[in-house]
Amino acid sequence: MRYINFVLLFFVIGLGFGYAQTETDAEVASDTTSVLSERKFNKKKEDKKEFAIEDYKIISYERDTTHFDTTLTIFKEYKYNYLRKDNFELLPFANVGQTYNILGAETEQKGFYPRMGEEAKYNNYMEVEDIDYYHVPTPSTELFYKTVMEQGQVLDALITLNTSPQFNFSFAYKGTRSLGKYQHILSSTGNFRFTTNYHTKSGKYQMRGHITSQDILNQENGGLAVPEQFTSGDEEFQDRSRIDVRFEDAENFLLGKRYFLDHQYFLFKEQDSLRNYGLSIGHELTYETKIYEFRQGRANPYFGESFQASNLEDRARLKTFNNQLNLNYNNKIIGEASFLVNFYRYNYYFNSLVVQENQIIGNQMQNNEISLGGKWKKRIGGFTVAADFTQNIVGDMGGTLLNAEAGYEVNDDISVRANLHASSRMPNFNYLLYQSDYQSYNWQNDDFEKQNISTFEGTVASKKWGELSVAYTIRDKYAYFQEVLDQGDSTSSIADDVQTVLPTQFSGSINSMKVKFSNDIHFLRKWGLANTLMYQNVNQSENILNVPQFTTRNTLYYSNHLFKKALYIQVGLTAKYFTEYYMNSYSPVLGELLVQDREEIGGFPMMDFFINAKVRRTRIYLKAEQFNTFFAEPDYFTAPNYPYRDFIVRFGVVWNFFT
Repeated sequence: MRYINFVLLFFVIGLGFGYAQTETDAEVASDTTSVLSERKFNKKKEDKKEFAIEDYKIISYERDTTHFDTTLTIFKEYKYNYLRKDNFELLPFANVGQTYNILGAETEQKGFYPRMGEEAKYNNYMEVEDIDYYHVPTPSTELFYKTVMEQGQVLDALITLNTSPQFNFSFAYKGTRSLGKYQHILSSTGNFRFTTNYHTKSGKYQMRGHITSQDILNQENGGLAVPEQFTSGDEEFQDRSRIDVRFEDAENFLLGKRYFLDHQYFLFKEQDSLRNYGLSIGHELTYETKIYEFRQGRANPYFGESFQASNLEDRARLKTFNNQLNLNYNNKIIGEASFLVNFYRYNYYFNSLVVQENQIIGNQMQNNEISLGGKWKKRIGGFTVAADFTQNIVGDMGGTLLNAEAGYEVNDDISVRANLHASSRMPNFNYLLYQSDYQSYNWQNDDFEKQNISTFEGTVASKKWGELSVAYTIRDKYAYFQEVLDQGDSTSSIADDVQTVLPTQFSGSINSMKVKFSNDIHFLRKWGLANTLMYQNVNQSENILNVPQFTTRNTLYYSNHLFKKALYIQVGLTAKYFTEYYMNSYSPVLGELLVQDREEIGGFPMMDFFINAKVRRTRIYLKAEQFNTFFAEPDYFTAPNYPYRDFIVRFGVVWNFFT
């Protein structure tokens, strides 16, 4: 729980602002014998300004502006989790802070350049696009707290303030620790963020930046060694810590540090009722380092033969430097247009060479890449159109990126939107080069090609009836990790299995369609029914991109004001279900999900009962998760040999304080 002292310090500072303000008012008011003090007090009351919640602004990487939201809605209930976002298309593992399996096929390729890999570790990793910036009239604090499975908690604390209308900074830390119900699955994660943004009084110069330090540690046990101990329902194993696991001496760890700066200067800028145009030059710089490690006390036969018998330690490193210059112009006729040139340097490496009988596996991939691109955005009447295009011109890792969007507001209730995404780039670095103390986890694939993905999506949204989206995706040269599981003969037990991994690139095309509908219907004044339905169909010659055909989540809830509207309460029942499919397996060595087609998993419900309440700016959450395990067969898994969660009652709170 690194940086936890900083969290407490910032939290105390936030309380201190409010306490100091209260004390100042009390001191002035108590001095009733002094006419001067009374006048000062009255003047202070007259001058004191009440700020609306809309004045407490949150600014995204794309410069979209929202504000702190202290309401309590069913959509807040969906986001009240470890990731702090709706995880409808994800299935969590048994412990908080572990990885997630995939229920929904991705329709876009992440990143213009290859990522490090270890994708199962990145659900809670905050990228550049995930960092928000703030502009607040008074110091503001947000505290998120939630209990976990056992011995720990999730805490996310933020404090932000403006020292002047031009300058803001914020500190935030999200820390998680959970022992878990099974042996050796402790999770310990930390996400530290510092942000700042500044602009001159004239607005000609604007700057924003952030620093992040993130660490994600997971103990790994390889799953159940004797699955029958779980599926039999034997009372002896209701205490999940008694169930045998494959091993109890392994862990994987991801550490990332990033420095980001984005600033621009307007050569000229005019903005009034008659004129709206400007020309600016901008510069964006990102430097990031990552380390991924897999550590194990003794070699385990589950991963095959090893180079050494004890103290196994795999370590991959990636350093990236991104330097972008852009020229931006806007006026009423052409809209907003940007032209950019981007320099990208990468260094992915291990400490030594690996010499095999027929191959010498290198230890480093490094080079420079240069790309050119542009962005455009324009509003024409009820239409909004936007596009961005980037093309790599120097280097082999990057490729092409095209995003186009068109939206139209039919009326106050209905809007339509169409999106096109097309991109190509090399697969992640751990497909191309990897080294491990386990012999079969070493490879160098120089023959891999760029993988392509193209998606067309259309969306119709109605405030009254809900939102319907349809996406059609084509994938070429799709790269994936295939699980190769040697299960021995019919007399061997699961303890004799050997899991190896084969990085593979599919030579053909995989086509998929995703249809998703969501709405929130209110009836009988105080009752609501929120529904999310997803249908997916994948056309492929092999079982590679595996997702459930149907996934649904339905919530029936009651909400009402009590005690003369001093308390707002929300009580409901949520049921989630997905059909059986070849759910991905998991590799603790790589920190990756693996494709398997031997076992179908799914077809079990997940039911939660919740009571949420709001008092002023405090939201209180109480949930009984997976209560259907009391009457369901114990056949619910989140990956082969990795059980899903049992019944548990969890409590939490989200509190906003504006001084």
